[in-house]
Amino acid sequence: MLACRYDILIPSERPLKVKKKRQALPKEVRKQQLIHATINCIARHGLSAITMARVTQEAGLSMGIANLHFESKENLLKETLLYVTEEYNKGQRTILESGDFASTAEKIQALLDFHFSVAVTQETKMAVWFAFYGEAKSRPTYQKVCSLSDTEAALAVQQLFALAIREGKYHNLDAGFLAAGYTALIDGLWLNMLTAPEQLNRNSAKKVARHYLANAFPDHITREGEGGLTVGAL
Repeated sequence: MLACRYDILIPSERPLKVKKKRQALPKEVRKQQLIHATINCIARHGLSAITMARVTQEAGLSMGIANLHFESKENLLKETLLYVTEEYNKGQRTILESGDFASTAEKIQALLDFHFSVAVTQETKMAVWFAFYGEAKSRPTYQKVCSLSDTEAALAVQQLFALAIREGKYHNLDAGFLAAGYTALIDGLWLNMLTAPEQLNRNSAKKVARHYLANAFPDHITREGEGGLTVGAL
């Protein structure tokens, strides 16, 4: 009996579970994780439904880490908007400021390719863009970021179009009007791609934008590949 009782008191020889310590990553890496999680959450749930708890769950991080890096949801959202905006502007600047293109025509084509690239037209990225634009009017912080982004992009495109006008000696064209029209066109095409992807895909949207540019700069951009597009066939 004593032996039996003794056996009962002996702890079972099970391997001890070692609690894994969370890997300490650099601050910028953690911030990127949270921003990318925020992008995914906005695309899935909408801007108004974003909470720090939802974002941290998406990122697989603790609320403490999120508060440490951003302090508040508003700061996190602002940093997310800045991140998406700067990523876009950087991609455009790389093209417009590059001296590697053999001609202005090649640069315009590269800009068109960029605006309808997979990276720019990702559903999640477009959802974030339009979610913030929808809030910009009532949120001064968002409005400031979006306004600065729009101004920078429009000016850069305008300068490129002005160069094309001079080269092609196109008459009665205004670079500012053309840039504003092109920007409005691609914004509208992106929105249609986001809300009605079954009606307008990326390649068709790009052909529409190309048609606009070909009308303005026939010596720089051709209508090759247009394929007789009609509204119903988009």
